[in-house]
Amino acid sequence: MLYLIADWLGFEGVLNLIRYQTFRAGATLITALFFGLIIGPRFINLLRVRQGKGQPIREDGPQSHLAKRGTPTMGGLLILVALSFSLLLWMDLTNPLVWACLAVTVGFGLIGFLDDYDKVSKASHRGVPGRVRLLLEFIVAGVASYIIVSQVSTNLYVPFFSGVSIPLGPFYFVFAATLIVGFGNAVNLTDGLDGLAIMPVIIAAGTFAIIAYLVGRVDYSEYLGIPYVEGAGELAIFCAAIMGAGLAFLWFNAPPAAVFMGDTGSLALGGSLGAIAVASHHEIVLLIVGGLFVVETASVIIQVFWFKRTGKRVFRMAPIHHHFEQLGWSESKVVIRFWIIAIVLAMAGLATLKVR
Repeated sequence: MLYLIADWLGFEGVLNLIRYQTFRAGATLITALFFGLIIGPRFINLLRVRQGKGQPIREDGPQSHLAKRGTPTMGGLLILVALSFSLLLWMDLTNPLVWACLAVTVGFGLIGFLDDYDKVSKASHRGVPGRVRLLLEFIVAGVASYIIVSQVSTNLYVPFFSGVSIPLGPFYFVFAATLIVGFGNAVNLTDGLDGLAIMPVIIAAGTFAIIAYLVGRVDYSEYLGIPYVEGAGELAIFCAAIMGAGLAFLWFNAPPAAVFMGDTGSLALGGSLGAIAVASHHEIVLLIVGGLFVVETASVIIQVFWFKRTGKRVFRMAPIHHHFEQLGWSESKVVIRFWIIAIVLAMAGLATLKVR
């Protein structure tokens, strides 16, 4: 909104700062952070009053988690409100790529909210049936993919090689939607310990803020040999909104958590990262930057597949963060070590920009 106002006034004087995406990205991060911190306490109290017993805790999970009973969920709403407010304030409202990513974020957040509401109201961990949830997710991701593809090509660019791409044609729509849905659920599976999911999301968002800014610049993309996507620089502002809102949520989610993000937050954040990767044409790089989420998902797939085939388990418990808890690692040790892994993977993802 402020960008359009500044544009209408001709970017005169101090308003010229708003012309720069780097300035607006920083302003968006700060806005989302402080807005989230201000509304957070009252928001959490409201959730606690409305939900009563809070998020249902699985009896077959780690026994240490039973102490978390009564903690409210749906904290993802705090992230969505702070993110949307700051983004709409500082983004270029005429950019279709940002609107597509925001549609995924809000759409997946709504699906997650319905799932969380069903769990809380029925005092059950089951929630919305998986097939129904996946169908809704693919509808949202499909619409967003159509909007994004109308602005970019249907080529899948390969990292480490300059100018190498795989033309997927109409199959790119299926690939893009699957990536968005898959990553939404990958972050959802990772969200099992206080602070475990949100910090890697912040790290991944910061990484893609850099990537999106470079992809949106003709000079930098030509120099680095990466695909140029017109308007992708605005996605850096979207990433900054995720970072700011995520940091605000982490303030309240730090152990012992005062609130859980729930499916409302994890689906929204994972879907947004997938959409940003598609819009910036760095889909494969997302699998590196977000490798922690990929491993968490793979651990569940392996566990289920192997148990159905042999009746035995590969891991003591899946997702894999619970496996390490069962090995005797404290929750804080698992979380911090997984954060370190996320940072290393983010650096590896950024290295793909230069290693060609």
